[in-house]
Amino acid sequence: MGNAALADAIAKVSNRRFSCVLPQTLENRETTAQAIRDKDIVTLLGCDLALFNFDGPELDSGTVTEFIFAKFADIPSLLLRTDFRRGGDHGENQWNLMLSSYPRTRTLLIKSMEIYKAALFSGSDPMQAAQQLIDQIAGMAVKELDELVRLTPTISNELAEPVFRWLAKMPGLGSSEFEEKVKEAYVRKRAKGLLP
Repeated sequence: MGNAALADAIAKVSNRRFSCVLPQTLENRETTAQAIRDKDIVTLLGCDLALFNFDGPELDSGTVTEFIFAKFADIPSLLLRTDFRRGGDHGENQWNLMLSSYPRTRTLLIKSMEIYKAALFSGSDPMQAAQQLIDQIAGMAVKELDELVRLTPTISNELAEPVFRWLAKMPGLGSSEFEEKVKEAYVRKRAKGLLP
């Protein structure tokens, strides 16, 4: 519910400039685990930007895998953490240092419990306080996404096409249709200036 509410708030705050695709809305439990994984990978590689929820004392392994795929594909990425629990290696990052310092990546650390408690203290009921929190997170996320959109691609013109060909092959996608979708994503991103 939290992901769906945040996705809706981001769409509203950005006047529909940003539309979130949630992995949980893609999944069809009537199919195989590989088909679910393949569809998630292909959908991610087709996205212009990516937002990753880095909450929890241990990051979700699927989210980490998706983030690394996004970095291989030079997708501008926002790492969002609203969790006050620390789980990182050192410094300001609250996760393993191997997930830090990637190009075209921004981090948004939000003290969500403070925002929620302040809304409660000001007289909001719990549902109103939760909505206020989601709206504030969405506003901050949209500002970060606006910055990410302006970042120039890191990948070179010579590497972009071979990298996307590799990304269509490397995960062992169970369908040639999925491989074609990755290639189509590359062409579309070049046309939009997201890749050189």
